[in-house]
This record gives sequence, structure tokens and C-alpha cells, in this order.
Amino acid sequence: MPAKGAMKMDPARAADVVVVGGGVIGLSAAWRAARLGHRVTVVDPSPGAGATHAAAGMLAPVSEVTYTEEPLLRLGLASLARWPGFAAELAEESGVDVDHRATGTLDVAFGADDLAALSDLADFMTRLGLPVERLTGRECRRAEPMLSPAVRGGLLAAGDAWVDPRRVTAALLAALSRRGAALVTERVAAVEVAGDRVRGVRTENGTAIPAGRVLLAAGAWSASMPGLPPEALPPVRPVKGEIMRLRGAPGLLGRCVRGTVHGSHAYLVPRGDGEIVLGATQHEMGFDTRVTAGALWELLRDARELVPGVTELEVAEVRAGLRPGTPDNLPVIGPSVLPGLLLATGHHRGGVLLAPLTADAIAAELGGPAPVAGPDRPGGPGGPGAAGPAPDVPVTAICSPSRFRGKGAPAPSPAGRRP
Repeated sequence: MPAKGAMKMDPARAADVVVVGGGVIGLSAAWRAARLGHRVTVVDPSPGAGATHAAAGMLAPVSEVTYTEEPLLRLGLASLARWPGFAAELAEESGVDVDHRATGTLDVAFGADDLAALSDLADFMTRLGLPVERLTGRECRRAEPMLSPAVRGGLLAAGDAWVDPRRVTAALLAALSRRGAALVTERVAAVEVAGDRVRGVRTENGTAIPAGRVLLAAGAWSASMPGLPPEALPPVRPVKGEIMRLRGAPGLLGRCVRGTVHGSHAYLVPRGDGEIVLGATQHEMGFDTRVTAGALWELLRDARELVPGVTELEVAEVRAGLRPGTPDNLPVIGPSVLPGLLLATGHHRGGVLLAPLTADAIAAELGGPAPVAGPDRPGGPGGPGAAGPAPDVPVTAICSPSRFRGKGAPAPSPAGRRP
């Protein structure tokens, strides 16, 4: 996405904080830092053009819960509770509507085995105190009339929501411009380190940008950032995901629809303008961003099983993005072993969902209030769009970079240079 509306300022000026990476995580943290009064510079050759541009924008910690990732669920619930307030503040400051919707996610099952697995998952969700409603096949089709007649039953996670990540990017760029932040559309050649402390960054054009703090939020490329000692690099790897966008008249679906089809998880996310996002594949293919015919066939095959009417829609776009994965599927947020270097990366599938919580955690490290999701905070438990209990979450404890200390970062790939 081009950096439309962003302020182009002198990159050579000193900054309090340089943010390396212009995806939803980096831009959200930059916006929060600018709101605290810090002089902020964001450096990215093409802000919002990476994983954020490919993302579907689901804010769905409940419907995406798994049996082994309860810490990630806690993070997701706390961040989901922040999203209504975050979206409202961002829209007010930027003038851009981010298409935030909170009509829930419908997870459906086809065969008897699928239905049994979904029932077991519902029991697990109930034990966790998550708000889900079991539906019969008929009730599923009453909620979403375009569903396949083969649907046997489902679960409704009414508190799940979604946004348009591309609108979020545009809004964040506009808000940063109004806050006087600088945007440098160049690659970072190296993080500058002197006296065992970060001193800023240097771009490929040779421009030095001095800064007291550097926030590394470069997604899948974070583990190969030049200039940093190996022990400061986060163990982040690229996880390829292909996605498809279809276009038709608004109203085909009223909420996100998910299902397990042929052993793979598929979802459809509706936009207000009639667009339907189909996703997503998941492959460990390094930095390969090619879209394959097989992937497109799988996406359309699975989507047709869920909602047969998708075959009548126009194919608007196909794209592959690189999610930043970590060994334990939790993001890396907080101070690194190198003084002055903060990390906000490794969010895998949850970058859009976890953006408000991550931004608040980084703001706290920069001297802002501690990240707390409480009833007195917009979007906190009991507030608009609340998905259920969202207890205070010690973000930098759960996501601390120190948990990987001594394990080493992956060796930088020759293909790991950002395009």
C-alpha cells in the first residue's frame, strides 16, 4: 500500500524512537508512541505492503482457540477488548473508517466426525468460560442462509469481530502524519550499535537516523536484521499464507464463516463493500511469495463446500503473505538483551488482532501507562464489543524475548532480504 497521506520529513533528524517495519504492528506502536509525545520515525520501503496487506483482518480469539495455546488466547481476548476503543480513536484522529464489525464468527461442521470434534471443542471453550453457542444445522442456515445444505451444526462465537487491515494501515499512516511522525520509505541497511547500545539506524541510501530507542517490528524479516548481535535477534521465521479476494453484491454473508474442509481449516470474511476474503493456506516455504495454482484451487474448493454461491463471484485478487512465526507461536514483545532495542514481532496469524495490545505494551516500555484491559477502559470487559472475560494480561512477561535466551535465532536466509 502506498504511504498516502503520510508526512515526508527530514530523515536525518534525531528521533526518540525509530520503528523498523511499517505493518500493522509497527504502525500501531508508532502511533501510540507519537501520542505520548515521542518524536517517531517509521522506516519501511513500502508501509503496509507485507503480511498486513494480505491479512483477512479477523479478530477471532474465541473461534481460533486451540487446546495448547491458552496464553495466546489470553492475549487475544485482552486485545479484542481493546479494539472498539482503538478503532474509534483511530477513526476520530485519521478520518478513516476501518470497517470494524462485531457480529461474530460461525464455525460449522459437515460430517459426523467434524460435528463430534466441534462438540469437544465447545466443551473445552465452556470450561475456559468462553461465550459460544451451539447451533443445529438448521439454525446455522437460518443465521447464514447461503451456507451449504450439508452443514450439520456449528458454534457461534458472538463476540468475535473483524476489521479491514488495509483501511487500518491507511488510518494509521494518516494519524501518524497528523502527529508529526516522519516516514522514511527506504530499507534499513543496519541497526547502528555503539558502546553496547542501539544508537539508531542507517538506510540503504546511507542516511543515518539517530535515535535513543529502536523498535524492531519487521515481521518475518526481523531475524535477519543487519547490525544486531545474534543474541538480540528474535527467532522468527516466515510462514507462507495464500489468500483470495472475491467481489460481488453486499449481503452474501453477514458474519465470518469458518469450517474444516478436507482436513484443512477455511474461512470467509465479508467486507461492507461486497468483498469476500477466502483464506488461507499455511506452508513452511521460506521467503517464497509465489501464488500457486494448487493453492487457489484449494481455497475455492473449500470455500465452495462452505458457501456454494462463492463460485458466482468475481476474482478480485490473489496474494501470498509471510506470517512471522515463532517456536512457541507466541509473539516477541518487549526489551531485547541489547539496551535501547525493543522487539514487537512474531505475531504469526494474530498481528491484526494483537495490534492494540502490542502497541500499549510498547507504549508502557516507552514510559506510558501499563497495558491494562479493565472496565474503565474503552472496549474493556463489559464494554462495547467485549467478547467475554479479558483479565489483565502481563504482556511482556508472556511474550518476553528472554524466553528464547541461549537458544539462538535462526540463521538468516539468503532470501530473507525484504523485497
